[in-house]
Order: sequence, then C-alpha cells, then structure tokens
Amino acid sequence: MEHIVIIGNGIAGVSAARHIRKNSDKKITIVSTETEYFFSRTALMYVYMGHMKFEHTQPYENWFWKKNSIDLVKGFVTTVDHKNKKLTLREGGELGYDKLIIATGSKPNKFGWPGQDLKGVQGLYHRQDLEKLEANAPNNKVCKRAVIVGGGLIGIELAEMLVTRNIPVTFLVRETSFWNGVLPKGESALINEHILEHHIDLRLATNLVEIISDENGRAKAVTTDKGDTIECNVVGLTAGVSPNIDFLKDSGIELGRGVKVNRFLETNIPDVYAIGDCAEQHEAIGNRRPIEAVWYTGRMMGETLAQTLCGNRRSYNPGHWFNSAKFLDIEYQTYGWVFSERGMKDYEQHFHWRHATEKICITVSFDKNTKKFLGINTFGIRMRHAIFDRWLTEERGVDHVMEYLKDANFDPEFYAVYEQEILAQYNAEFGTSIVPKKKSWKRIFERV
Repeated sequence: MEHIVIIGNGIAGVSAARHIRKNSDKKITIVSTETEYFFSRTALMYVYMGHMKFEHTQPYENWFWKKNSIDLVKGFVTTVDHKNKKLTLREGGELGYDKLIIATGSKPNKFGWPGQDLKGVQGLYHRQDLEKLEANAPNNKVCKRAVIVGGGLIGIELAEMLVTRNIPVTFLVRETSFWNGVLPKGESALINEHILEHHIDLRLATNLVEIISDENGRAKAVTTDKGDTIECNVVGLTAGVSPNIDFLKDSGIELGRGVKVNRFLETNIPDVYAIGDCAEQHEAIGNRRPIEAVWYTGRMMGETLAQTLCGNRRSYNPGHWFNSAKFLDIEYQTYGWVFSERGMKDYEQHFHWRHATEKICITVSFDKNTKKFLGINTFGIRMRHAIFDRWLTEERGVDHVMEYLKDANFDPEFYAVYEQEILAQYNAEFGTSIVPKKKSWKRIFERV
C-alpha cells in the first residue's frame, strides 16, 4: 500500500490528507511538532480574548483521525533523505514514505534585532506563542505595557488581544501609514484613525533598534530609531512571516524563499511536493505573489494535490484573488486587485467612497482605458464573494458593477445599505448618470 507522509498539520496538510482519504485507501501519516491535533490557527486570538477554549478551535473530534485511518505522529523532522525516502525525527527514529508532502507553514520573521531572543519577546503564529502570551501578559499588573513591531494583520490581531485585557500597547510601524504597501491611502488613513481611537500608541515611520534586557534576561524596554526608549514587559514581533524550511537546507530539494514548486505543486525531487505557506511558485500566478501565506490558498493547494496523488492530475488554479480580515472592529474584504498607490499599475484607476461619520469605505479599481472592473476593497460593509467572483470572470465594466452593486450586498434586510450614496458620488466624479438596479436573487444564484 502506498504510504503518503505529510509534514505539517495546518490547513494545507490536513486538507490534503482529508481529500486523499476521500479518494483512496492509501496509508496516510501526518507529522507535526506543534500540536497533536489540527486546530484553526485564525482562532488563536479568540482563545486569549476569552471567547472560546483551545479545544473549541479543533474542527474535528479527536476520534476523527483514527476513524479515517489517518495516523498522527507528534515529532520534529530534522532531515529528509529523498534518495532512501525516509525522514529522521529529533525525538528518535525514522519514518519511511513513498510520497512526501511538505506543508510546514510559516514562522515569524526576525531581522537580527539585538535582544530578539530575550524572554518576553515572541510572535503570534503557533499554539506555543499563545501559551507564551498567557504567561507573559496574563493581565495589566504583570504586563505594564507591550510593544508590537510590524504593522500587518498579525500585529493588529495581537494589539486587539492585549487591549481586551487593558494592557497598554505601543505599535511600531515602519511605514508612513498603516499597511500602506497593501491598502490605498484612504483606507490606510481610516485604519490609522481607528487604531488611535482604541487608545493604542501608534508610531508610524518608526523602526525598532534594540530590545533591552533586565538582569534576568527578560525584555524591559525597546529603543527606536527616533531616539525613544519605551519601557515594556512584552515585545511582539509581527513583521511578517517566512516559510518554515530550515530543516530542508541540505536535503537536495530546491529552495528559494520557500520550497520551489511548479503548477502541479511538485518539487525538483520525484515524489516530493510542497503546499501552503512554505510553497513558492517558480513563476507567480498572475498578480499573486509566488508565496501566499493565506488560509484559503493552503486549503486549495491541499485539495488540488490530493487529486493528483489519487490519479486525477490537476494543476493549481486559485482563481480570482480574495481575502478577508478584521481591523479591530472593522471587517475588511477584498476581491480582485486593488493596489496601493505604491503598487498601482499604469492603467489602474480608483474610485474611493467613505462614509461621512462611520468607519465605512470602499475602493473600486478599474482599467481607466477600457473601464473593466478590476477589484474592490470594502471596510465595514459585508459583500457577497460569489457575485464579485462572477463579475470578474465575466470581465464586467465598472459601470455595470456600480449599477448592480446592490446585488452584492450581503444581507440588505439586516445591514444598513449605502449603495445610493456610493453611486451618487461615483456619478458626480465620473460624469455618469447610472441608476441603481437589482436583479432577482433567483437568477443570480442560478448562475453562481
């Protein structure tokens, strides 16, 4: 019986295992050092915030794996010997395989800051990071202040977590505006305001210089390139993540920033594959990055590779870009491509609308020459993924999208609607006279 070994029990590896099992009776083993059972990584913050317990983050009961004949090994893989098709475990012993899937995910970036390995300095990615945070910042008596370094999605999650325990937070962001390498300036400005309204000490265009130790080897302060010294008990390093592939350096498997793969998620070594955050496409797919540390793309890679391994060879095709996140109280969705000013294409034009009083806005991107709809960002407005996905596939014009924007409203019966205001501003800016229309829901979902 063919034996498939998967290193990593995140969403990518577990999706591969589940879909291999659906389509075959192959022997499957998942190896992970982080946790015995798969859990939802995006739910870690809600455990700290008291909304759930850790066991609630496990999508499957513990009996699920045995029932589905998926063997679990808790251990750390130190070496991959692809010539003899075996893995060496730090805990002792070896594990043979016929096909190997590398799905080891990411690790928080460290950039050689002095003091970055002190006690009280941590990331927020693994379950162990959650346990460290509980120990380092159980309340505002033990942790008088936390400093977060890096202005991305993990950083804003960590800030929200700490604020729920009334722990003062200083946020060091090297950019001149929060996440302005991704967000257009109007949206980035809105998030700046929102962070400050939550009494978070946001310091833009500021870099970490050093983390200072106390006499016990624990962080007690940081210094910045602005000449400030900020006393703190916890330092959160959230300046992005990178593929967790150090154990593969002498394996013969081709590496770049991640494990190099083709469109079929194959490495340069026969019978060795890589999926999820650690996989790097030789050539990026469209406007996507070669490495995508995104939950849903990991799931899609796992499902795609499972088909190939079960005799239905399939290339990885993630479709139109989409993502969602939360900036404190503001929900964010993006469909298609809306680049920041820094990354805008020559042909790209934006329409930006912001509510007069609420933290609500949208940005619509379109081709200024052809008027083709390219993408949309929404903040504080929940929209329907399937509708935008269809408009992108059909290459609709921006006027059509604005005319039928009501169709994309997630639930107009229970959520406030802003399409009239949005369209009025659009007409004023672009000299159009579009009247809002709405198709029947039945027709829409028959086609989706």
